[in-house]
Amino acid sequence: MSYRLRVSEIFYSLQGESTLSGLPTVFIRLTGCPLRCQYCDTSYAFKGGETMEAEALLQQVAQYSPQYVCVTGGEPLAQKDCQKLLVELCDLGYQVSLETSGALDISEVDERVIRVMDLKTPASGEVGKNRYENLDLLSKKDQLKFVLCDEADYLWAKQILDNYQLSGRCEILFSAAEGQLKPELLADWIIRDQLPVRMQVQLHKILWGGGEGR
Repeated sequence: MSYRLRVSEIFYSLQGESTLSGLPTVFIRLTGCPLRCQYCDTSYAFKGGETMEAEALLQQVAQYSPQYVCVTGGEPLAQKDCQKLLVELCDLGYQVSLETSGALDISEVDERVIRVMDLKTPASGEVGKNRYENLDLLSKKDQLKFVLCDEADYLWAKQILDNYQLSGRCEILFSAAEGQLKPELLADWIIRDQLPVRMQVQLHKILWGGGEGR
């Protein structure tokens, strides 16, 4: 299968987020994103990068002999051939996760892929980009992530969980936007309200600081 993708970087590190946190993973960061969330820590992936043939990309992944591969961005689904990449990665026997903003249609994503989908909150600046139709497509193997900036975001997220009856549909992840909401405060709210969610912190930032470490 011959196709090309615009790639910002490929690297091997520990997964810093999601329920796979802590597992050695190859990250494929694709270039480009239609969103501009105010807390984004990967804005360098909005443009630039290198155009790579699929074969060369897959060879670079294989050199690490990984079990896990994460396709991220930017917004990976903004490149139409991302779908082909996901299929090939699954066919090669990797456990594959996709980190996506939730602004684009996820219905064509290979069913073997773990979809880690954001739902953008009001304080993100991009709540208007949410594609709520995607919520009905999530299954128990998928994960829905809320990055919360303040108490208003938290209350909004609680309402979304209730309005769309998301409890039990998939894993729900709550995290605090760095420098905007104290993680211990978010933890207190979750415990107080007995929410059926998993709180997560960004392991890579604890270990290495800055962006997605390695």
